Amino acid sequence: MYSEGAAMSWPNDPVLVRTPATSANLGPGFDTLGLALALYDDVEVAVTGDGLSIEVDGEGAEVADRGERHLVVKVLRRTFDVLDELAEAESGQVMGQPKGIRLRCRNRIPHSRGLGSSSAAIVAGIVAARALHPAGRLLDDDVALRLATEIEGHPDNVAPCLAGGLTVAWTTPDGPRLVRLDSQVKQVVAFVPEQRLATERARGLLPETVLHKDAAANAGRAALLIAALTGGLGASVLLDATEDRLHQNYRAPAMPASAALVAWLRAAGVPAVISGAGPTVLAFTTASQVDSMGPEVGNGWHEHPLDVASRGARVVAGEAQVRP
Repeated sequence: MYSEGAAMSWPNDPVLVRTPATSANLGPGFDTLGLALALYDDVEVAVTGDGLSIEVDGEGAEVADRGERHLVVKVLRRTFDVLDELAEAESGQVMGQPKGIRLRCRNRIPHSRGLGSSSAAIVAGIVAARALHPAGRLLDDDVALRLATEIEGHPDNVAPCLAGGLTVAWTTPDGPRLVRLDSQVKQVVAFVPEQRLATERARGLLPETVLHKDAAANAGRAALLIAALTGGLGASVLLDATEDRLHQNYRAPAMPASAALVAWLRAAGVPAVISGAGPTVLAFTTASQVDSMGPEVGNGWHEHPLDVASRGARVVAGEAQVRP
C-alpha cells in the first residue's frame, strides 16, 4: 500500500479488469441515459521489464498489432501520467511510464454495434492503471469519470460501465457527473447484426437543430422512462417511455434493417430502441417472448438475452483466457 513518503514501485503481479457492455440513450435519453449489461470484456495488464506485448482473443483481434496505438494501451499511458501528476502534487514522487507492458484481452462485446465496446476498453485501461500504480488511490471515481469522458467524448456509455446498473450522466462546468439507479427491469434482449456502424457516421446524420415540440416530447419521455425502469411500471408504460424523436429517425438511413426491426417490435407491443448509435436493437423483453415471435423477427440477427449488470468495471481474480 502506497503512503506519502514511502518509495513507490510497480507490482509484480498482473491485474485483471472486467468491464460490462452498455447501452446508451435507451430511446429518449440521448447522451444521458445508460444501462450496464452482463456481457463482459476481460483485460489483463502486467508491468514487465521491457517492451509491449498485446494478445487479443475475440472481438478486436484484428487490431492486436496496433502497438502504442491500441486504445487500451493509450488509455493506460494517459492514466499513468495523470496518476503521476496526482502523486507528485501529494508527495513529490513520480513513477514515469513503466518499461514494459503486457496486455491480454478477452473481448466479448461486439465492436461498432452500439454496445459500448470503446467505453469498455477505456474504462478497463483506467481501472487497470489505477490498480497497478502505487498511488492509484488518488484517482477516485469522480476523476475516473472525468478522464473516461475526456477520452470517449461523452459520458453516457462510460457512466454505466463504471457504476453498473442504470445511470443518468450529465456535464457541468466542473466536469461530468452521474447518478446510479436500480433498474427494476432485470433482463433485456439485444439483437446484434453482422454489419458494423461507426459512431462518428451515426452522429454525422443528426441535424444541428430540432423542433421545440420534439425536444419537449423527449424530455417528457425520458422522465417517464426513469420512472418506468425504476418503478417496474410494465411494458405498456415502457412502450410509451421509449419513444424517441431526437435521433433514431435521423439515423435510420444508415441502418434500415435496425429501424425496421424497432418499428416491427414496437408495433407488436415490445418496447424496443436503437442501442447507442446502433445498429444493435435493444428490446425490453424476455428471451421467451422473443422466441414466441418465431421467424417473424427475421434472419441476420444474433439474439442475446442479457441481464442488467448491477456492478460496473472491477478488478477480479484469475487470468484473461486468450488463445495462444
